[in-house]
Amino acid sequence: MSEKKSGFVGVIGKANVGKSTLVNRIIGQKIAITSPKPQTTRKKARGVFTDERGQIVFLDTPGIHKSRSKLGDYMVSSAWSTFADADLILWLVEPADRFTETEELICTKLNTLDVPIILVINKIDTIAKDKLLEFIATYSAHMDFKEVIPISALKDKNVDDLVDTVFKYLPVGEPFYDEDTITDQPVKQIAAEIIREKALMCLGEEIPHGLAVGIDSMKYEGNMYYIDATIYCEKDSHKGMIIGKGGSKLKEIGSKARPEIEELCESKVYLKLWVKVKKDWRDSDILLKNFGFDKSQL
Repeated sequence: MSEKKSGFVGVIGKANVGKSTLVNRIIGQKIAITSPKPQTTRKKARGVFTDERGQIVFLDTPGIHKSRSKLGDYMVSSAWSTFADADLILWLVEPADRFTETEELICTKLNTLDVPIILVINKIDTIAKDKLLEFIATYSAHMDFKEVIPISALKDKNVDDLVDTVFKYLPVGEPFYDEDTITDQPVKQIAAEIIREKALMCLGEEIPHGLAVGIDSMKYEGNMYYIDATIYCEKDSHKGMIIGKGGSKLKEIGSKARPEIEELCESKVYLKLWVKVKKDWRDSDILLKNFGFDKSQL
């Protein structure tokens, strides 16, 4: 039997290209929230895939974007910091993208690295084959990729081939986590992110970037978890929208979040949600640290 391999794989790209969807697909369980709204992922999330070949630790990162707040600065710094840990980089793109200033920036960063770079073209079900070949040629003119792999993370097309290829380039080594581990994120953090995902799903375009969720308490009593969580927003007008008429919107968010948190905790959950206003928290160093966005910890 061949020696087992183990390593860290950074998944990088612009917002909304499907990085979290891909990592969730490979892991087989949600460890990062997804949304059609940009900049959903705010922190690096480690997803651990283990089989008889070895172990891949995927580093799902926030989308590279032009920052307009201190939170945005943190997110982009979090994505770039992935390079320090990675044995391999997956640059995830989608074929609808033009080669813009953001792609140029990513190329410049990646060309300084001494690790294999694989171009992963997601959402291939949205483009004709001849256009796909043109797209590959455009990107290949800017960088010498070890491999170019077209996939559809949502439809599970060629994802197994991608995992095979990742193992090909990883070093031989012992696993970093035991074989039952799928993420190193605390349950509280995942629960908070599930609530934020459902809030994004239920609310309009105006609010999402100004939302944060904190778990105030999480207790296990009588075969049930009792969770109190607060949804934070930046404006008083947003608070009313999140609560909804007679509390209807808040109830909807809770009812959508509860089943996924129960699956996460493998237990019944009593979830109580509150809403508070923290004006301009995305540009407050103190509040960002309170929400866990601390650049010094990257």
